[in-house]
Amino acid sequence: MKKITTAFVLAAGLGTRLRPLTDHTPKPLLSVKGRPLITHAFDHLAAAGIERFIVNTHHLAPQFEQAFPDRAWRGPPIVFRHEPVLLETGGGIKNIEDLAEGEPLLVYNSDVLTDLPLGQLLTAREQLGAEVTLGLRTFGGPAHIGFDPGSQRVLDIRGELGVPGLLPCLFTGIYTIEPSFFSRLERGKKESVVPVFVRMIREGLPPAATVIDSGNWDDLGTVEAYEKHR
Repeated sequence: MKKITTAFVLAAGLGTRLRPLTDHTPKPLLSVKGRPLITHAFDHLAAAGIERFIVNTHHLAPQFEQAFPDRAWRGPPIVFRHEPVLLETGGGIKNIEDLAEGEPLLVYNSDVLTDLPLGQLLTAREQLGAEVTLGLRTFGGPAHIGFDPGSQRVLDIRGELGVPGLLPCLFTGIYTIEPSFFSRLERGKKESVVPVFVRMIREGLPPAATVIDSGNWDDLGTVEAYEKHR
């Protein structure tokens, strides 16, 4: 499989759970440990070999270009793609298909603060050869993912398929996608990746996954969580 060198960092959300902090600042640009939250994601990704960042924007979008006037962070370039209408995760991925240039991507939710070993996810992607490979944890949040450790595949999400005997896991919001995944998405359609993953399971082509319980992982989506880590 082709090496992943580009990451898509999801940054277009409204940050409603963080209001009033996000009334005048996009969530990914809120200060964490003295610098924008999204830069922690950039550093984490660059350490794993990522050489280029694609970032989608919506809420207060001009602030991103003001924060990164050189369109780069510590070397790797940043390409911004504005979403005039929010498209959610699936729609957001489809909206940057041309920027991906036929390459596989590492997708990363910008409101998490984590140092989990991304090399484990990238190795699992190479070994399992699936169209999508998710990073999971067995603790730390809502366990919506039904994972089969034997096959290393996701066989249920939020109990929609009623598959018994699976390991309940947290989805970290970090995953890899192959270029073929874009064909599963509809341009301009507002859609989460979750129903797309469910359709893949029904088709007998379930996403692969690996459990990464080492390292720290925190969702800074609420004011309480943000204040704890800022």
